[in-house]
Amino acid sequence: MASDPQPPQRERTGGGATSVLLVRHGESAANVAATAAEVAGAEMIDMPLRDADVPLTDTGTDQALAIRHWLDARPAAEYPDSVWVSPYLRAAETARIALGGRPNGIRRVHDERLRDRELGVLDLLTTRGVQARLPGEAARRERLGRFYYRPPGGESWADVALRLRSFLTELDADSVGPSALVVSHDAVILLLRMVGEGLTESETLHLAQTEPLLNASITTLARDGRGSPWRVRTYNDVSHLVVAGATVTAHTSAEDADVSPD
Repeated sequence: MASDPQPPQRERTGGGATSVLLVRHGESAANVAATAAEVAGAEMIDMPLRDADVPLTDTGTDQALAIRHWLDARPAAEYPDSVWVSPYLRAAETARIALGGRPNGIRRVHDERLRDRELGVLDLLTTRGVQARLPGEAARRERLGRFYYRPPGGESWADVALRLRSFLTELDADSVGPSALVVSHDAVILLLRMVGEGLTESETLHLAQTEPLLNASITTLARDGRGSPWRVRTYNDVSHLVVAGATVTAHTSAEDADVSPD
């Protein structure tokens, strides 16, 4: 059997990344279970696995393959120099499929700072479940707002943004080439935009409300050089899924992103 074609190798220069591809993982088993629970009006999401161990669905695998086709069609000079991945299984599987085990020598890092937001006591509860079982938390979240509300044992969006500020400094290193790929989760990608572009709380919440990130979507950030502000070039793009004939899925609640597992 013929081996997969290898993207042409090129000299990789350092100086920090000037372009970052932000990819949300493909559809996961928890995405499907959460959507089914919300539609059924259930209080709990039927998912026995811990969040870190949730795999892709068959649809999610097809979506990851579509990302691979899109990456393989890019000019060699634009292929990622480094890959940074959430250690959660659904993101790791997406990255593995999308990269196809190549090219040799690419820098790959599983970074816990890119993990999904931790929900603490809200884990596996639907919107109805939070209101029914933890009415005090529902009221506290309503008062504090989505950005600053921290569920007991979990994280606020501000907490996630803090760890992402640390992550973005990694992309300034001399050892990082000009193009980086990040495979992560919808809240993480949204908050990378907030930190990188300097968006306000209200601007970030507006994005979450009006354009929830789709599974396997691609967002591109670019900057002139190390220390320059990031700018968004493309956001939430799924044209590669359409071209490949893969199903486009959302599995994100614009009404209550706090309790919809990514």
